[in-house]
Amino acid sequence: AILCLGDCQLHTSCGIQKCTTDFVSFTSHLNTALEDFDLEFCKALRAYSVCTYRNSKVCRGNLVYHSAVLGIGDLMTQRNCTKDGPTSSTNPEMTHDPCNYSGHTEAREHSGGEKTPPPTYLFCGLFGDPHLRTFKNHFQTCKVEGAWPLIDNNYLSVQVTNVPVGPGSSATATKKITIIFKSYQDCTDQKVYQAMTDDLPAAFVDGTTSGGDGNTRSLHIVEKVSGKYIEMHARYIGTTVYIRQLGHYLTLAIRMPQELVMAYEESQDLQLCVNGCPSSERIDQSGHLPLPVMGKLLSWGAAVHPLSGYTLETATTKCHEKMLVKDIYFYSCVFDLLTTGDANFTAAAHSALQDVEALHPSKEHWHIFPRSGGGSVGKDCKFFVSLGFLCLIFVAYL
Repeated sequence: AILCLGDCQLHTSCGIQKCTTDFVSFTSHLNTALEDFDLEFCKALRAYSVCTYRNSKVCRGNLVYHSAVLGIGDLMTQRNCTKDGPTSSTNPEMTHDPCNYSGHTEAREHSGGEKTPPPTYLFCGLFGDPHLRTFKNHFQTCKVEGAWPLIDNNYLSVQVTNVPVGPGSSATATKKITIIFKSYQDCTDQKVYQAMTDDLPAAFVDGTTSGGDGNTRSLHIVEKVSGKYIEMHARYIGTTVYIRQLGHYLTLAIRMPQELVMAYEESQDLQLCVNGCPSSERIDQSGHLPLPVMGKLLSWGAAVHPLSGYTLETATTKCHEKMLVKDIYFYSCVFDLLTTGDANFTAAAHSALQDVEALHPSKEHWHIFPRSGGGSVGKDCKFFVSLGFLCLIFVAYL
């Protein structure tokens, strides 16, 4: 309501349109999912307020000006912004912060002064038995036992170690996560983080909780739930990482700019978040995920699993308590309950969906549904009574 760009009826001597244009420039690259959003938004609001004050005399009687002043006050109250404090620079392209990825991206200009568009962000997540959502929005279920690289580029390395969820099981889950933030200019030196089951520290392996200058907070760890949930915010590369422990296993979610995701050498092509799992490691076969029912044989192996304690009906009911939408996260929950009998996997699937909603940049892609749509069993799947498993189609974006 406070913005008026284009054909506004303004007094020629009133500079409110310039104030508004600067405010839009300061905030257009910001994203509410970023940890420093409120800080940067308040700086922009204070700069907007200062600009309107300078124009208070020449804009007297201008309705657009008075609307802007009222709107600024309302926004500052909503965001709990203090009136005193740092303001955004009136020349952001000249005084950008090299340790703020969104800032130095916004500052880049093409010849002729045309600014580059805001950066594109990508999401990757790993949870459960384990289920992988790649940067390309492909959804897979994999074995990948042992240590595997999720991400390995010029800025960041993420490796997970998976172990079988039970004796003779092809399904695995994540017991260890190692993250290396590589040194970058003056923003941070190399920092290594390591989490294991029952050991989810709120610090890097060297005991510190941040990288680089502590005042800039270009890289820091935030403990949300002691021993159960931490966040890492790497402002200098626009990257956010969530790690949780649910039951005996770990989950991971990451949001990273596309241009940095793709900054890797040919030798670094084995990245599960980028290219998915190798075909030999896939549990789902061409997008079809067989669900074990009543302890019968899984279709991809000969090992007999013990009774999980869940039937298809009771597992579906249990998962529906947490997830009302029957998307792939719901079906992953059912699969995990039938495979392990561990109700913690219900919380893992639910939390994984919450992380998507917090970090994934495109709301329309939060949910991925089976090809047949509506969350029902695909018509081209067959129910094999003799083997006791149900075939569901998972991959929506092949």
